[in-house]
Amino acid sequence: MTSLAIDLPDETGRLVTYALKARPIEAPAGPHRFNRTAFSAVHVVADPFAAQEPGLGSAIDWEATLAFRRHILDLGLGVAEAMDTAQRGMGLDWPAARELIERSLAAADPAERGRIVSGVGTDHLAPAEARSLDDVIAAYLEQLAAVQKAGGRVVLMASRALARIATGPADYETVYARVLAEADQPVILHWLGEMFDSQLAGYWGAGDFPPALETALAVIHANAAKIDGIKLSLLDDRKELTMRRRLPEGVRMYTGDDFNYPALIEGDDRGYSHALLGIFDPIAPAASAALSALAEGDVSTYRRILEPTLPLSRLIFRTPTQHYKTGVVFLAYLNGFQDHFVMIGGAQAMRPLPYFTELFRLADAAGLLRDPERAVARMRSLCSLYGIEN
Repeated sequence: MTSLAIDLPDETGRLVTYALKARPIEAPAGPHRFNRTAFSAVHVVADPFAAQEPGLGSAIDWEATLAFRRHILDLGLGVAEAMDTAQRGMGLDWPAARELIERSLAAADPAERGRIVSGVGTDHLAPAEARSLDDVIAAYLEQLAAVQKAGGRVVLMASRALARIATGPADYETVYARVLAEADQPVILHWLGEMFDSQLAGYWGAGDFPPALETALAVIHANAAKIDGIKLSLLDDRKELTMRRRLPEGVRMYTGDDFNYPALIEGDDRGYSHALLGIFDPIAPAASAALSALAEGDVSTYRRILEPTLPLSRLIFRTPTQHYKTGVVFLAYLNGFQDHFVMIGGAQAMRPLPYFTELFRLADAAGLLRDPERAVARMRSLCSLYGIEN
């Protein structure tokens, strides 16, 4: 490929020429054989032509949204549907999430549906309207029934309403026991940290990790037959290792640590984590190739492919972490998975220009611009919106 370069502004507006590496990772062909279970928490593609106001509902381009899920499945990864990467509770409401789950399952081949897990929460219940634990349980069960009716597997998401109304650990144990009793197959629990959603502060009835961990483990041990695993999204590898080593036999740790995933998935002499990661949306080709190498015992290739994605992931998920979806969708735009950089709720505006320019450089360095010439053209289009022509 001929040399590619683009003038990108620094934080003062001064243009600096960036010469692209332009060596994209080859998406590995199937069949895919992994020795880790890996899900990509995937984004949704907004409909840029919808007339409704951005803050008044979820206008979705269904064709492009489902095509992206086909891309993920074809790489051998699973799909984690209608979770926070899809702007759940931050633009994607429950009616739209339910339709998304139903469409995603219907579009997949029957043999693939076991590789799709869908978010079940209480987001149609406004936290301020929850009056009792029974209200929270009823909200969970409504969504659980809908996903199970569609034939879907479940990720049991953290509840803002429960975080608000619970008076202590016993309330969490009560709610989870009641909801898990109705699950028709083992579910994945999701412990989402307050860096992703401030309304989840104090989850499990404690503000500190050690007592919160004890409550979460008590829930898991009491309901182990109903639990496939837990996704831990605290962005702290030491906390994940602590919890992973205390899980009962048969219950898996799914890393949600977008800062430390390569080492956690690789594991150590005491075990390893599986993966359910938002970063596996933009880095899906690298994830697939690395996991294939790991399954073959080629740890050096696994590291060579996956470790260069860490600087990119740490930028995407930097504080304020809840806006990481903006970086995920921007990479989807650069890579041609959507024709525009528009998000539900106007969330494309939630990061500054230097964030996007550095994201562009790091994606190129990690081999994650699948068509560098198109990516350059689209990066120039973004820069032009900021008054920069090159």
